Amino acid sequence: MEKKADLLWPSREANVVVKPVPGLDDDSASTTSSSSPTPKDDTESSRILVVGGRGNYLRLENGREILDACGGAAVACIGHGVKEVSDAIVDQLSTISYVPWGFLDSQSRRDLSRWLSQSSGQHFKKVWITSSGSEAMEGAIKLAHEYFVWKGEPQRINYIAREESYHGITLGGLSMGGHLMRRAPFEELLIPNVYRISACNPYRQRLAGESDVDFVSRKAEELEQAFLRAGPDTVAAFVAEPVVGAASGCIPPVRGYFKAMKAVCDKYGALLVLDEVMCGMGRTGTLHAWQQEDVIPDIQAIGKGLGGGYQPVSAILASGKIVQEMEAKKAAFTHGHTYMDHPVVCAAALRVQQIIERDNLLPNVQAQGSYLERLLRSRLRSHPNVGDIRGRGLFWGVELVRDKETKEPFDPKLQIAHRIHEAALSEPYSMALYYGQGCAGQGRGDHVMIMPAYNVTREVVDTIVNQFVAVVRDVFGKLEKELDAELLN
Repeated sequence: MEKKADLLWPSREANVVVKPVPGLDDDSASTTSSSSPTPKDDTESSRILVVGGRGNYLRLENGREILDACGGAAVACIGHGVKEVSDAIVDQLSTISYVPWGFLDSQSRRDLSRWLSQSSGQHFKKVWITSSGSEAMEGAIKLAHEYFVWKGEPQRINYIAREESYHGITLGGLSMGGHLMRRAPFEELLIPNVYRISACNPYRQRLAGESDVDFVSRKAEELEQAFLRAGPDTVAAFVAEPVVGAASGCIPPVRGYFKAMKAVCDKYGALLVLDEVMCGMGRTGTLHAWQQEDVIPDIQAIGKGLGGGYQPVSAILASGKIVQEMEAKKAAFTHGHTYMDHPVVCAAALRVQQIIERDNLLPNVQAQGSYLERLLRSRLRSHPNVGDIRGRGLFWGVELVRDKETKEPFDPKLQIAHRIHEAALSEPYSMALYYGQGCAGQGRGDHVMIMPAYNVTREVVDTIVNQFVAVVRDVFGKLEKELDAELLN
């Protein structure tokens, strides 16, 4: 493991030497290109057709380029069209394209699993490679319960999770998550044994004059009360995102929060399951987001930044404690998917991680993230509709409010964040931003997220912020005129 001092968030200048993002005319990268575009008909998607991509840019069928300021959903962590990764995929395909995970293995799977274990200082002893963050979280939830079955405590069937959270779109993941809009159509199908506590959102929850220590103490007491309501010996795990992503817009925890929550879990013999699908694998400046929290989870889910979008890949990571119990009982995890541990997926993910390591990208995430933060705060904190600017590394969210003083959110029907997303995609801005609703609770609250590639340069960060500020001014200028017109009518 890294020394404790190395886990603290470092103060760095934005001058870290990093391999530049290939430009559109740079032969060191390939151009990810589709076959020739076909004419659109009424049965096809209304989504914009992308026909190529390189570095920070996506190319549309009409030749227009889109600056990718969000990597999709924080996925494209090394940019688009990196030939090294394409070559690794082709090499693996020429070796072996598929093996059934249940009774055969591949070298690429072994290599990636070994690399992930080493990345945690050998804390994680077993890895299951899956295909999406939802799959990984579904597996993590099941593994937490089965651990207690092996341990002789099968009554531990309850979970504690947080409001304004997201843990995947499968039924188990939706049950854990507190993303109301995504849960709503399926509420009658979701499992009932999930106890809910409030999120860690100091912008909306900190009491007047409350210190970090007191805030964290209040949150730990809330978790303890949830254990007592459920029955302490019936809880399998507390499930949380270290830095909340899509559901709330890049909210980092208050210092000491996860250490206090882990202490409550330990007190009652429950597991800590961390969902790092969106915030992990370097997105917040360290490979694992928990490396900045002075805790280590019992089970972890990773995704998005693991493969950078080059293959659909995620993983379930199990600590030595979990594996020891499994091996002692000569048991196996009752879980599996057809494409689990897929050799091509593993080869692609490993090459992405090797590039991040070789090209010194995590220090660049820290440096450019710090620069991005400074620009956002200097350019937007005085805007009357910008309530909060928060994040870590290259994972930043801006919460938009109707009233800056009271923090009153906009009426959800106005779709403010969606308007900003749409305006940004259109000309003259041509930039992709991620957006969401619900950060203020009960489906209210608009946020926009900026999550560029780890090899982003200072110049590209300047462009992102300049365009974003212009979009915000444009959208709110038009909204003001729209509301004035309604009043006149």
